[in-house]
Amino acid sequence: MPLTFKHLAVAALALLPAALPTTVNALDEQQKKEFGEFIKEYLIENPEIMLDVQDALEKKQQEARQRQASAAVDSNKEALFASKYDLSLGNPQGDITIVEFFDYNCGYCKRALSDMDSIIAGDKNVRFVLKEFPILGPDSEAAHKVSDAFRKIAPEKYGEFHRALLGGEGRANEARAIEVAASLGVEEADIRKKMAESPNDESVREAYQLATSLGITGTPSYIVGNEAVFGAIGSNAIEEKVANVRSCGRTAC
Repeated sequence: MPLTFKHLAVAALALLPAALPTTVNALDEQQKKEFGEFIKEYLIENPEIMLDVQDALEKKQQEARQRQASAAVDSNKEALFASKYDLSLGNPQGDITIVEFFDYNCGYCKRALSDMDSIIAGDKNVRFVLKEFPILGPDSEAAHKVSDAFRKIAPEKYGEFHRALLGGEGRANEARAIEVAASLGVEEADIRKKMAESPNDESVREAYQLATSLGITGTPSYIVGNEAVFGAIGSNAIEEKVANVRSCGRTAC
């Protein structure tokens, strides 16, 4: 959020001598003029305060965002962790569940694919739920429709499909997704039949509703414990949060 004079004025108010009135509304016109000149002079001489104000504002916004996400996790546990539309990788009985919102055309999701695999390989007690969240245009929507059909036809191969499509070169679209499905033994005719008789409208609607309530606007985004994690923060950071949830029930102990 860009800084405004109002933001800076509020910050500078604390620097006024105690003898001055404590609110701008209590000042007369001459005092208001002097107040403005004082703030301007102070900021010109100390421009670094703008960075301090920006940092404080971002921290406050992040805390508010996490409070919203935490409340949303508590009220949407079934849809987040046990939705009939999702499949999980790793240990289905794991003591910690990580949920990832992803789009097959998200470059950061592609790079984060190795993070998921590293976490699953290194922690045999993690359950990793894949929440399909197509937000990057018609190609993504089409690729996710094929993915949903594939999941319904061959759920035991979904992990292979996911890795092949997300980890592949080029843009994911319907043709590419069908090509990946065929390489795993599911024919195009079967995919198209399943897409027609059982579209993914409800699953996408659920994902969008969850994202809205959680404050998620991009991919990848994760749910670990009761915290929403925005962006590809890397496997080490996620593993640390998992360890903290086991240790104290929160992502930060």
